[in-house]
Amino acid sequence: MKDDKIAARIDITTVVCPITFVKTKVALEELADGDILEVRLNDGEPVQNVPRSLKDEGHKVTKIEKLDDGTYRLLVIKGGLA
Repeated sequence: MKDDKIAARIDITTVVCPITFVKTKVALEELADGDILEVRLNDGEPVQNVPRSLKDEGHKVTKIEKLDDGTYRLLVIKGGLA
């Protein structure tokens, strides 16, 4: 998957759970099925809970990578599990 296919990007490193998932869900609602959303999030609860919640909602998490600054980059396909 190439980065140029990303439809939208959000940074939720400044918010805490459960707002992290809420902001991610709102961003996904603005995309079409099959679009890719890039999410920057923190270690701990966000990186544990957001991917699991996205899968529960029927989206496909395709990548989770730790960045040099200690945050994570998550790529998710809207409706990718449907």
